Amino acid sequence: MYRVTDLVTGPDGLPRCAWGASTPDYAIYHDTEWGRPLRGDDALYERLTLEAFQSGLSWLTILRKREAFRLAFAGFRIERVAAFGDADVTRLLADAGIVRNRAKIEAAIANARAALALPDGLSALLWSYAPPPRAARPGSFAEVPATTPESVALAKALKRQGFRFVGPTTAYALMQATGMVDDHLAGCHAGAPVARDGMGA
Repeated sequence: MYRVTDLVTGPDGLPRCAWGASTPDYAIYHDTEWGRPLRGDDALYERLTLEAFQSGLSWLTILRKREAFRLAFAGFRIERVAAFGDADVTRLLADAGIVRNRAKIEAAIANARAALALPDGLSALLWSYAPPPRAARPGSFAEVPATTPESVALAKALKRQGFRFVGPTTAYALMQATGMVDDHLAGCHAGAPVARDGMGA
């Protein structure tokens, strides 16, 4: 998704990963969410679902539809989405505010049911695959892999638990987005060590 190799200094004088300076939507997301540790089952279910919907599309498309997704998927509350039935699938397929892909919609519902069945919850499962912190941030996005051994292992674990549309690349994107790894470039002002528990922006 990110084809940049250096930082950009914005009008505010702050250095950012270049993708984070490319549009106002990206700047807000980059500065306030991406790469910051996030915990909480519903919050992580939202990010897992959105990453799965992003597959094959621009993340900016998903970001701009995020509020519509939240309305359509009951605020990404796992218990509520797990109870969705055929009528909800029909409703979602008719909702122009989201990405109307039957396989992804059905996967989101199946994933809520799988998350609900986890004995220790989704957050505990996901974070159990977070690697140790790097000694240093990457110098460019050319140094950032598309997958890692941890994301491969996480994708396999999720599949065993009944999750869909979460391959190793999507799993790594999730790890980046929720601060399980810090892929902000060296010198970028963003990122925070404090874990959040909630839906975020």
